[in-house]
Order: sequence, then C-alpha cells, then structure tokens
Amino acid sequence: MSNTFLIGSCEPYSGKSALILGIAKKLMATNHLVRFGKPLATSLELNAAENGGLPEMIDDDVRFVGETLKIPLENLIPSVEFSASYNANKRIHNNIVDSKNGLNSLKACLDSSDNGINILEAAGSMHEGILYGLSLCQLAKGLDAKVILVHSWEDPRSVEALLAAQNQLGDNLIGVVLNAVNPEQIKNIKEEIVPSLSSMGLEVFGVMPRSPLLRSVTVKELVRRLEARVICCSDKLDLMVETLSIGAMSVNSAMEFFRKRRNMAVVTGADRTDIQLAALEASTQCLILTGAGEPLPQLINRSEELDVPLLKVDRDTLSSVEVIEQAFGHVRLHESVKASYAFRLVQEHCDVDRIFRTLGIFS
Repeated sequence: MSNTFLIGSCEPYSGKSALILGIAKKLMATNHLVRFGKPLATSLELNAAENGGLPEMIDDDVRFVGETLKIPLENLIPSVEFSASYNANKRIHNNIVDSKNGLNSLKACLDSSDNGINILEAAGSMHEGILYGLSLCQLAKGLDAKVILVHSWEDPRSVEALLAAQNQLGDNLIGVVLNAVNPEQIKNIKEEIVPSLSSMGLEVFGVMPRSPLLRSVTVKELVRRLEARVICCSDKLDLMVETLSIGAMSVNSAMEFFRKRRNMAVVTGADRTDIQLAALEASTQCLILTGAGEPLPQLINRSEELDVPLLKVDRDTLSSVEVIEQAFGHVRLHESVKASYAFRLVQEHCDVDRIFRTLGIFS
C-alpha cells in the first residue's frame, strides 16, 4: 500500500482533520489525485438522504473534507465499520474481537483503484478500533502504511504518549506534528524540544499554535448539547463561541470583565437582567439563561437588535458551564471558517514538502 498513508493521534480531538485538509489541499494543487476515508466511522449523523445520496458509511468528517476540497464522491473511501456502543456490545457477546474482516474489506477497496494517493484518518486514540481490527497499529501493520501522528502538546510530559506510540508503531511512524502549542512556547520548543525528539527518532514536521477559533463551538452546537430553547435570533446559530463567561458578579465588575473577553457565551441566571444587558454590549455571541423565570421583553428586544441569540435552559448554571466547557476543543471541524484557518495554520507551521519527501511523494 505504498500509495496509502495514515494520519493518527494518541488522543481524540488532537487536530487530525486540520492536518488532513492542509496536506490534501497541497496534493491536489500539485495535480495529485487524492482519495480520503476513515476506516472506522465515528459519526454518521448526516445520512444519505440529506447529502445527495452519499453512501451510508461515509463518515461525517470525510463528507466535510470532501465538500471543502471538492473531492469527487467516487474518491471518498467508505468506512468498513461503525464505532458505536451497540456494535461493540454485539462483538463482545459474539466473541468477535480483532476480526480481519474489516481490514480485508478495506484492502479490497484500496486495491480496486491504483490511481492517486489514499489518505486514511485513524480513530481518535491508539487503542480505539481494536474491537474491529481497525486501530491505528492494526491498520499500519496490515496495510504496511506510513503514519503521521498529530499530538496536542501541553508540556514536556506530552512526549510520553509519543514514545509509547513509537514503541507500538515502529518503522511505520515517520514523524509527528505538535499541535495546540502555547504560542509563547513555540520558539523554545523548536529550539530545544524538537532536536531532542529527533534524537529519539521522532521527526517533527510542524509545531502548530493553539487556536481559539479551532477550539470554538457554534451556538447551534451549544443548543444541541444543552437541550436549550432558542428564544430569539434562531437564524444566528452559526456564530462561533470562543470563550465562556459566567455572569455571577456585580454589574460593574461584569462590565469590566466582559470587555476583556471576545466571542463569548455568557451564562447567567434568568433573574439577572442587569448582567444580561451588560453582556449584550460586549463581544457576546449568545446569552444563556439558567434557573426559573423568563427574560424580560426589553432583553429580548435588545438581543434581537444586536443579533445575539438568547437561549433558555432548564439546568442550573454549574451544570450548564460543565457542558459548555466540555464542548470547547471537542467538536468536529465542520465549519468553513475553521477549514480556511486550518489551511493557513498548516501552510505556515508545517513542512508539508518534507512530509511528501519522507512519504516518497513528488510533484
């Protein structure tokens, strides 16, 4: 499978889709035919009827990349298994673990077309997919494919997961991209950490900074996760939320605090009209009201004037905050504005040409 390579990660939501978009776009710009797929589907929310007849097992991430890069439908590689609780339960009860069926089906699909370059996105972590015989290591060994890891970097302890992956993948691992790095640490990492990793056999193809935009979440996604009722501005649910603020202070303190934040979701009690109005005058993308009571007409009118969605939830402030915090950095890259930014990040911070040379891909 010399024309196939894998993009994987040690942990979910590490930035695989961003790197895939950047690599695939450059390959297509140099007139390479690109085929893309996820052997193990993890999201099939958008069914064929909603997407112009896409095959049932086209993962939502694959669909988004295909639409963004205008990859023809026939070059989107169908998934061979779907990761879901009921599927896992069935396999456990039937003692069907690490079956070669999925891998053999994938090989047959890849062998059916010798043209172009196959980019495969592995599951979220090193172990995910073992039940189906489709974990990153199983795919790499079974396809004899090269692997690039995208890894979120927090501090030097982050290298431990990379070393563990190196032990499992062996020669199939050709290098890593460090992602979500604190911008203030990038210079030090390039000068001190990257050479050390190289001496350990971990080639670093890029160091990408942490991006509030890529970690952001749409108001629509917050509505879904919070099971919120949209009171007004339902046509503005595509607004991107980058930060979270809690309106539980005095109005003077709140105004000073809000001025320092950008693209906020503000969570506050339904009875705090003073805080709510103050939030609307700041960089607020949505206002989330908790607890008993309904918003005053003047608040609704002001929200509509400023095009700020007003949401009402049945849960309390604390649990609402927990749901929102969990959403940041844990949503799929399915917005065009994020895709455009991902292209730029990869172009500016990754040595894609060196990746191609290492993979044996030439213009």
